Amino acid sequence: MGKTIVVNMTPEETRMAILEDKELIEVSIERTKSGHSVGNIYKGKTKNVLPGMQAAFIDIGREKNAFLYIGDALPQGAAQALADTALTVGKDVMVQIVKDAIGTKGPRATTHLTLPGRYVVLMPTVDYIATSRRIGDEEERIRLKKIIEKVRPEGMGVIIRTMSEGKSEEDLQKDIEYLYNLWKALVARSKRAAAPILLYRDVDLVIRIVRDYLADDVETFILDNQDAYGRVCDLLNYMSPELVSRVTLYQGKEDIFTHFGIDEELKKIGQRSIWLACGGYIVIDKTEALTVIDVNTGKFVGSTNLSDTVFRTNLEAASEIVRQIRLRDIGGIIIIDFIDMDKEEQKQAVLAALAEEFKRDRTKTNILGFTGLGLVEITRKKVRQNVEGMLYNECPCCEGRGRVQSPETVMINIWRKMRYIMSQPRRQGRLVIQVHPLVAEMIKSQGELTRMEHELACSLRVEALSEMNPEMFSILHESDSSGK
Repeated sequence: MGKTIVVNMTPEETRMAILEDKELIEVSIERTKSGHSVGNIYKGKTKNVLPGMQAAFIDIGREKNAFLYIGDALPQGAAQALADTALTVGKDVMVQIVKDAIGTKGPRATTHLTLPGRYVVLMPTVDYIATSRRIGDEEERIRLKKIIEKVRPEGMGVIIRTMSEGKSEEDLQKDIEYLYNLWKALVARSKRAAAPILLYRDVDLVIRIVRDYLADDVETFILDNQDAYGRVCDLLNYMSPELVSRVTLYQGKEDIFTHFGIDEELKKIGQRSIWLACGGYIVIDKTEALTVIDVNTGKFVGSTNLSDTVFRTNLEAASEIVRQIRLRDIGGIIIIDFIDMDKEEQKQAVLAALAEEFKRDRTKTNILGFTGLGLVEITRKKVRQNVEGMLYNECPCCEGRGRVQSPETVMINIWRKMRYIMSQPRRQGRLVIQVHPLVAEMIKSQGELTRMEHELACSLRVEALSEMNPEMFSILHESDSSGK
């Protein structure tokens, strides 16, 4: 299945989209002001140590301190020892950001440092070799591991990346030598510099695309920026000359994301309901702790029997759910409520469909299967703020609830407040009620205004303001209203 990578660059942000058979499956956005911190290495200063949590807060020179869980990168049993003795307030420590700051939480850091190259990842602080799970050929895994054992620096670990499949010893050695020299430069700078300081900044999104995404399954890599196009070609001429011909400079007048229909797809990222081709639909709801996805048959009535209709809907939903998870970059705990299936083989087929779709997902995912309540539980690594969180803010009207009070509820709240006002010592004169037009319409159409005037023995006037929050209202004396 061929892929197309589309990159749009402006002074404000860089956007990357991956298409499979012209269908959008992944989006990444990097804003110029906020930048990208995952992968950055800092020499930080320990601000707080929490022995009971085996954790510490590290000042890295940014707005928020980084949270360091000491057990992340240490052998079993060593974390507590380090927390009690080595890591003390004021002590310098070299850390790497593994998770961006999200919401009120600061970035998460680790002392297990990694330097990614195109074919391998160098791990200077550990001593073992790991191989990408995507390299399925066992003979190739053994061949690569033998090469790495031969060329890796003594006492350092290496992760063999998927890109290394089929590469020669010379290619792998060149990658490792570059990363080893980079590490020596970082160590030298760390000894000279005072904390907190940034020692290593991960490359920008365009170069990360080349490093992490541009593989043999990518048919076209198209950019709309001349300088970025030149940088990519120069890098590929050095690293993988055979891929240079797949890089294209877009010179059309129309925005490149509009040209490929990506902007229309991005608008759907904020939608709660997603329709399936069969007529069913899925609903995506988020909470602080997890994401819940519900599957419904919708307009799909099938052609044979209920069991078959449900099964076909669930199968199609499984594919779309994985696409939405990847597209929205949903992380953490994910609960899927598929339509109930009676046959065990149908349940296993749905799980197999999920697993097959997730094979193309770069982010680590674990499918835990059906729970006792018939829900599918999934965990997916959360590294940075997802695309939806970057594109959208919490609604100021509903404050994130997804709903606003009904006009009738607002009207009842107004009358409750009016009764309180009229029970207090007051000035004479007509009162003006300022509300959203929908609330004003309900008050006037149902004769509520006349009823309240009789009940409260006062004169009232309703003023509809289209710019007003649907849940809000103001009650003023007419003299105050006219003098605005």
